[in-house]
Amino acid sequence: MTSLPRVVATDLDGTLLRSDGAVSAYTYGILRLLDERGVDLIAVTARPPRWLDALEGLTGSHGVFLCCNGAVIYEPASGRVLHSQSLQPATVLRVVADLRAYVPGICFAVERLDGGGREPAYVLRERLPGSAPVRPVEELLDAPVVKLLARCEAMPPVEFHQRVAAVVAGRVELAYSGAVGLAEMTAPGVTKSSGLAAWCAARGVEPQDVWGFGDMPNDLPMLAWVGRSFAVANAAPEVRAIASDVCPANDEDGVAQTLDRAFGLTPAPVREL
Repeated sequence: MTSLPRVVATDLDGTLLRSDGAVSAYTYGILRLLDERGVDLIAVTARPPRWLDALEGLTGSHGVFLCCNGAVIYEPASGRVLHSQSLQPATVLRVVADLRAYVPGICFAVERLDGGGREPAYVLRERLPGSAPVRPVEELLDAPVVKLLARCEAMPPVEFHQRVAAVVAGRVELAYSGAVGLAEMTAPGVTKSSGLAAWCAARGVEPQDVWGFGDMPNDLPMLAWVGRSFAVANAAPEVRAIASDVCPANDEDGVAQTLDRAFGLTPAPVREL
């Protein structure tokens, strides 16, 4: 392989994590050794911070989580949000009104810096705390919203995404992370690549010093920005098409295998998370 990275940026679900959401002892050991060498691991995910408590040890002493498709930079060691980019309430109101008019039966949820909230009709497939507010989305804007989510159970997923894309174009950033029938919207220009680029720029890290791993369309901006991009073997076709390399699948610990070979690491035995 060519020159080694200073930073490794990886998606979580479908990429670093196995299909059951677990982290293997082998992967955990490789990441710990990478941390000891001073390489920063940045987990770049659609997940909000509250979903990450069980994965805190992944990023070691140097790394962070870029959450909500790049809208939030979260430091697990301190439990602090270091930076966030929120949707403007006026934008959310206009987008919601237009989507209600164009997509009958649509319903919404939000990710806020203080947790999540949803409308009563929103079918809950994501994890929300028991205290999460349940009311019309127009009444959920009393705290900064970093991600707007939408579903429409009555419409086929492909048609739903096409309709949403037609309505919101240019006003919000629309992403698809692999959850069928879920539209995820962040502030304009907020993607996995924007969050990663900002974090790297603040530390003098150039794109050529970063390797990226991903599997889904919301990883495409990040994989286009990094110096070397890897699609796991189970990645979506469009991700495999643009990646500079393909590594073994997530269930084969493809990210860890690649880093192990590149750095010549020997994992120490550790427990499963």
